[in-house]
Formats: sequence, C-alpha cells, structure tokens
Amino acid sequence: MNWPYGGETDGWLKRPCELEESRVTETHWTGSSAPYLESGQGDVWGKEAAAQGRTGTQRILRAEQASAPQEVAAHLGLTPGTPVILRQRLISLDSRPIELANSYWPASFAAQTALAQKGRIRGGAVSLLASLGYKPESVQEYVTTRPPTREEAEALQLADNHEWILCLTRVISSGGHPYEVSVMVSPGRIGRLHYSMKAH
Repeated sequence: MNWPYGGETDGWLKRPCELEESRVTETHWTGSSAPYLESGQGDVWGKEAAAQGRTGTQRILRAEQASAPQEVAAHLGLTPGTPVILRQRLISLDSRPIELANSYWPASFAAQTALAQKGRIRGGAVSLLASLGYKPESVQEYVTTRPPTREEAEALQLADNHEWILCLTRVISSGGHPYEVSVMVSPGRIGRLHYSMKAH
C-alpha cells in the first residue's frame, strides 16, 4: 500500500492513531508515509518506487461527483448522500495492480477544482488542497479486513476471495475539520503493515 495519497499524492489504511511514520512491506519492499502528506512533492509513489529500482504508476479510473457513502459521510461530518467528489485510482507496482484507492472530498469546495477532473493534478492533490487552505494537521487511520467486492477483484485482476486489507484514512485540518477521506483496498497476501508512532 502506498500512503496515504497514492502516486499523485492523494491515498494505503483503519485504526485511530497519530502517525509519525508508516510503512508497508511487500517481500523486500518498504515505503515511508511522511512524503505523502507534504505539499510540493509531486508523484511521490513514482519517486519512491524508482528509488527501489522499481516502477510505481497509477491510473485515474473515475473523477466525478457522487453521493457520500454512509461511512465516508460519518468521517467527513456530513449527512449520508451529501455530494462529494470521488476520485478513484488504480495503483500499480511494476505494472502489477496492487491497490484500488477511492478518495472523497466535500463537493462544496472540491467540485470546481482539478480533483473533479480525470486528468492528473499538476503538483499533486496535496499541493492543490494546500492552495485552497486545506493542510493536514492530523491523520486518523483505520485498518480492517474483509473479502473483496467484485469490482475490487476485477480491478486488481485477482480471483482472491480471502480477506483483503481495507484502509480508511481521515485527514483533519488545523481547525479540527475533516476534509478528506480515502478508502483503499489491497489483497492481504501482498504484504504487511508496520506502524511507527511517537509516544505522547
């Protein structure tokens, strides 16, 4: 899983915590989460994969206005069904799909931005959000497992009905307002999660 914003610096994660550093390991693969929260980083996933001698890419499958699912709405402090912008990405490593990521933002501020367009975002989503005044103060993450849906299995080209890792990331501004939720799924057999956190 790439963290928490995928290649264009948008979304891998379901358990509340304040992260100092997070890693995902696939065989001999380890990545850090910190760059994914910093604006001006561009294609973090591509750069991180390249540093390991591998190729990290992503494809935008959808970018459109949608109705907020119940869980997403709850984490954004919205009523279920409230308009949100949904951006769905297929994350790949060495041309192999490894994650399906859905990111959501309230349509009230995101509808007229590049988040709602299918093309890549110049400078990355984190930089775009920062330009709008939305900067991450804290991140809450929740990790669970469940069988994949048909859409998820087809997107990742796997006939795997075993437990998959489902990760939900909630990004909160300095004012304490949640402004982004990302829901990411990947086959559990791909790797393991390792968390490193500051003790308070």
